[in-house]
Parts: sequence; C-alpha cells; structure tokens
Amino acid sequence: MEHVIREMKTNDYFLLDDFLYNAIFIPKGINPPPKSIIQQEELQVYVKDFGKLKDDVALVAETNGKIIGAVWARIMNDYGHIDNDTPSLAISLYKDYRGYGIGTDLMQNMLSLLKRRSYKRVSLAVQKENYAVKMYKNVGFAIVDENPQEYIMVRRL
Repeated sequence: MEHVIREMKTNDYFLLDDFLYNAIFIPKGINPPPKSIIQQEELQVYVKDFGKLKDDVALVAETNGKIIGAVWARIMNDYGHIDNDTPSLAISLYKDYRGYGIGTDLMQNMLSLLKRRSYKRVSLAVQKENYAVKMYKNVGFAIVDENPQEYIMVRRL
C-alpha cells in the first residue's frame, strides 16, 4: 500500500490519544474496553504533554493525505521501562491498514531516527498473544524479561 512516513507535526499530537487506544491489544473473544481507559495514569504516561519532553519523538504513516498510523517514543516509566536513558516505544495502525508492512516501515524509520539521535537501545512491552511480537522480532527486538502476560523487548541501536 502506498504510504509516506514523516515526523508527526505538533498540531497532530492530539491523534496520539486515538492511536494509544488503537494500540491496546484485544484478544479474540474479548470486548474492547471503553475509550476512557486511556485516561488511566499508567496509560497517560504514553501521551500526556507529548512534545514537551526533550526525548519525545513521533512518526506517522500517511496515505492519500490521511494519517493511518503512528510510532512514538519517549523516556517514561511505562510497562517496557528499562532505564532512564532508554526510550520506550508505542506503535499503532488503524485496523484497515494492518498487514501491509506499514507498521514495519514505521518501526524501521523510528529505529533509524533514534540511532541518529545517539540512543543506544530502545524498549517496548507487548502482550505475549499479540501478533506484533513477530514483527518486533523481525526488526531485531529480543525478549529480555517477561511476566505472565507480557514480554519486555529491547533492540540495540
């Protein structure tokens, strides 16, 4: 699918709430939570005041002038937190645009951007049942820790 990857503009940051909600993995047979779930403190860490911290960076995927996906990173105390020098990632695509390689393209562009910014590694947390685990492994992430529900994955840059 034709798409363009570009840095997210400040006036697009409001979209991060929607992408955060769409990033929530919903196992088959489970009803999605209400959108208000993203107001919980442990999820707000991904988006609150985004762009105000020096380490905040986001890319979007766009097709036909419409933003269809985003990947963003910041140093935060989230589920995938490793240390205060390692940014954590979140990535999300609208459902109709999944399975076309756009997520991989977003991720590879973000990894290159973080490397150019001299970060040594990047981390994320992902539920073990999430189909995205395969993509993360394919772009070089390795499992460094786990709990009963999630993997903590790291990629050296």
